[in-house]
Amino acid sequence: QVQLVESGGGLVQAGGSLTLSCASSGLPFSLLTVGWFRQVPGKEREFVATITYNGGSTSYADSVKGRFLISRDNAGKTASLQMNTLKPEDTAVYYCSAGARVTMDSRGVDFWGKGTLVTVSS
Repeated sequence: QVQLVESGGGLVQAGGSLTLSCASSGLPFSLLTVGWFRQVPGKEREFVATITYNGGSTSYADSVKGRFLISRDNAGKTASLQMNTLKPEDTAVYYCSAGARVTMDSRGVDFWGKGTLVTVSS
């Protein structure tokens, strides 16, 4: 069964940190780009970060650059999103995704997780 399962969400105060994890099963994880996206209810899903299949290249949304760090462990078939200096505007459901080529507008995403909620209180 093909799955991406996020974990690590929760409630944190502004300025705090959280690390999200994405566990994969049933897909060729080490061959796929991984992307993190987020969505606030009533708004469009937005790009957060991507990392290429071998971890050789990463990209970030301007809103999280310098605060978030995306990484992956192909042996463990997992990816992570370390989020530092969190702001209330980072509050959203965070989704892990994977595909041969994941773009900022989520084209090329073949697999989606169900999401994990991050709430940042002021």
